[in-house]
Amino acid sequence: MMSEGVDYSKIGLLVGLECHQQLATRTKLFCSCKPSLFKGEPKITFVRRLRPTQSELGQVDPAAYFEFKKGVRILYEADNETSCLVEMDEEPPHPLNPEAIEVALTVALMMNAKPVDEIHVMRKTVIDGSNTTGFQRTCVVALNGSIEVEGRTVPIEHISLEEDAARKTGGEGFEIRYRIDRLGIPLIEVTTGPVIRSPREAQRVALAIGRILRATKKVRRGIGTIRQDLNVSIRDGALIEIKGVQELELISKVVEYEAKRQLGLLEIRDELKKRGLVEEEIREEFHDATELFKETGCRVLKRAINQGKKVLAVKLPKFSGLLSREIAPGMRLGREMADRARFWGRVGGIFHTDELPAYGVTEDEVDRLKRLVGAGPEDAVVFVADSLENATDALRAVVERAKEALRGVPEETRAANPDGTTRYMRPRPGAARMYPETDIPPIRIDEEYLQELASKLPELPEEAVKRLMKEYNLNEKLANQLVDSEYLGLFEEIVRVSRRVSPRAVAATLTETFKALRRDGVDVGEVSDEQILEVFRLVDSGRTTKEAIPEIITWLSKHRGRSGEEAVEALGLTVISGDDLRALVDRVLQENAEVVRERGEGAFGFLMGYIMKRFRGRLDAKVVSELLRERLKNIHGE
Repeated sequence: MMSEGVDYSKIGLLVGLECHQQLATRTKLFCSCKPSLFKGEPKITFVRRLRPTQSELGQVDPAAYFEFKKGVRILYEADNETSCLVEMDEEPPHPLNPEAIEVALTVALMMNAKPVDEIHVMRKTVIDGSNTTGFQRTCVVALNGSIEVEGRTVPIEHISLEEDAARKTGGEGFEIRYRIDRLGIPLIEVTTGPVIRSPREAQRVALAIGRILRATKKVRRGIGTIRQDLNVSIRDGALIEIKGVQELELISKVVEYEAKRQLGLLEIRDELKKRGLVEEEIREEFHDATELFKETGCRVLKRAINQGKKVLAVKLPKFSGLLSREIAPGMRLGREMADRARFWGRVGGIFHTDELPAYGVTEDEVDRLKRLVGAGPEDAVVFVADSLENATDALRAVVERAKEALRGVPEETRAANPDGTTRYMRPRPGAARMYPETDIPPIRIDEEYLQELASKLPELPEEAVKRLMKEYNLNEKLANQLVDSEYLGLFEEIVRVSRRVSPRAVAATLTETFKALRRDGVDVGEVSDEQILEVFRLVDSGRTTKEAIPEIITWLSKHRGRSGEEAVEALGLTVISGDDLRALVDRVLQENAEVVRERGEGAFGFLMGYIMKRFRGRLDAKVVSELLRERLKNIHGE
């Protein structure tokens, strides 16, 4: 394994970003449906099987063909509020949502991009089931922009509008389930040039783009509303597209791991060449090893054989020790071969001799397997148990991946995992996947409209930070956190109506407190702006306290559509006041009479902490403090 430190300039790292963000428009992009997700059981279901088609030049996109080869059928789930015949592909799309166009053009002007004269919608072939039509509708809104990030100009190649995909909800065997409530929600895409040169810079550029998008106050928030795709390459490596990085903090790790993965694969290539391997030696010669494992103690193999399935094996010459070598944290060549086998062969996984004996497979069985396929000390053996067709397809994928290992790094599309590692997703798409949309007329963008938008652009993030510090007396850290969050507009709305909660406390709640809740697994994104505003109104009216806000938000995240008032009642977080509060303080003083006698008014800190801890969320600290001091003063005076 290579050393931890990597000189990214030396290896020629280049990264391009594609930032996708859902827009908070009143309707979807091509119909008047509500852009939200539904829970519970679907009211409508229907089934499709999507197939690839030739482009106008007679070509079939390799990524589309790959998805088709999986042989799955798709069960779509829907309800009447969040989807209609447009999402079901039973009715032509409506004209482009003008509100979404306005937001995209606003972003374009903020990024110094040149809007197109006319917006033309295109179809992009996608047949993994995430769109009922077999394609995604997308359109370029502006080109050739730029943003400044830490003193460096980063080119923005294009800004586009597209419909979001359906969301996958599960599946078994050859059936996949998708809900089409998310399908058609407006999505803005901002694409940078491939000029980013380090993992840290990639993360900073994504943050800068996100700040500008949030400055419009027209973007949705919560899990799944924003995601980044990365295009990563190194010198002598390959261009790898990594899809679906949802956490901003994960971007630098994904880039770092991909650079190391490509370096690791280049090391394997060099080692194979050093061992004298030539591509012609890697052959599709599959051996039936079913009889060899008839009496095996491996439960996976035994179960497959009892079901009448076959165990097929293939020799990978001069690959011994390389399948288990770690090419990047959590990633090995053997796992990459297993990913290919799963997708192309529809199998559960593979076995290989670098990891054996293990899993109930004995050393004797390994020796006999090697003799069966004619493997020597430098060779590895891969075997799989499934139907003859699946096992054959799986081993063909393994052989192809072995040939690619001899060449270096294969171009492919990979999916991001939550730990920063990636997995094989599909081949890289080709140029054949895009063609014109004939159901939607083009939209002309006139200069007068652009001038009107330019006259009312939102303030830039750095300007907002300065204003927040000056206007609300926030420190720089908190002001930056607020601008980086999704709550700047809500913050200013809360501060306008709140009298009891200071701007600093509001800002800290919307940033630090909400971040802590997310770390604890609370889906804060489920709580609407209206609900959060109501909670602060309840605090302002004295109905509850600011200390109770985390519990109230947690409850609201689990009880969709309920009110803050209902949360306060259900949690028993109404403020104790008046005679009840005086009785409570007197009772605490009685319970701690000895401490009061010993310390007098010096017992205040201890008693205050005791009361607030015991009745946290139900007491106004300022009122308790005044009452307790008064009582202690009276007792001491006596």
